[in-house]
Amino acid sequence: MKIDISPEISFQTARSGGKGGQHVNKVETMVEGRWYIATSALVSDWQKQVLTEKLANRINSEGALLVKSQAERTQLGNKETVLRKMNLLVNQALEKKKSRIATKPTKASKERRIESKKKDSARKEGRKKGNWLNG
Repeated sequence: MKIDISPEISFQTARSGGKGGQHVNKVETMVEGRWYIATSALVSDWQKQVLTEKLANRINSEGALLVKSQAERTQLGNKETVLRKMNLLVNQALEKKKSRIATKPTKASKERRIESKKKDSARKEGRKKGNWLNG
């Protein structure tokens, strides 16, 4: 189940560095997206809790998930990048991890283990005092 948080994201623009020459100093192409998890109507309470835990390093003191982009030369391009990144972050955080099913070792692997232990034992047995030939 994918969640689209696009309607609840608020955007803010600023001047950004990078490509664009003299034009870059005049236009606000950097886009910063904020999504307030606590006040969201799109996710349930337990989902809010999971998101807050998993995305803690990206949530600011106001409780907003913060993502910015200045890679594109246009504001629209950066806005689309922010939307894509935020939706990806939220959906990955809400994805349940598959639990590992424990398996037992096979009969062949047990036999290989015991065989290698026997070889190691025999090798070390040969190092004991008094087992030297002629010497």
